[in-house]
Parts: sequence; C-alpha cells; structure tokens
Amino acid sequence: MLVERGTRVLNTEVVGDAYSIASDYLRRSGALPDNFVTSDHLLTIVVKLFHGGEANRLRLANKAITIFEREQV
Repeated sequence: MLVERGTRVLNTEVVGDAYSIASDYLRRSGALPDNFVTSDHLLTIVVKLFHGGEANRLRLANKAITIFEREQV
C-alpha cells in the first residue's frame, strides 16, 4: 500500500515489515520491553533509513537494529 506524503511516497508495507522484523529481534534480545506498544524511536529510525534510499526489508531492519543498539549503549 502506498500513501502519498507531500511529494514523497511512503511504502507502508516495506516500512511495516522492516519495523516488525527489527522490533521482534530487539524484543527477543531484551533491548525492547516485551509488550505490543510501538517504539517511536525505532520507527523513526526505519522511516529515516527508508527515506535515505533503503528499500529492502531485511537490510532496512538490520540497519535499524544496528543504529538502535548503538544508541542504547
């Protein structure tokens, strides 16, 4: 599904899948609380990476995980 945001188009499926992969990993590793609340910080990272040109779900999730874990230290 595509949602128009001004002049940019956000592919919500790619962003949603990447967020789901990243948040699942981070919850299992203990970096995120084990609840169903969306992490705004992680979502912001995923969206910024997507707008930066990354469109592959798995690569997007891996980069977001790396950035999130680096910022938590």
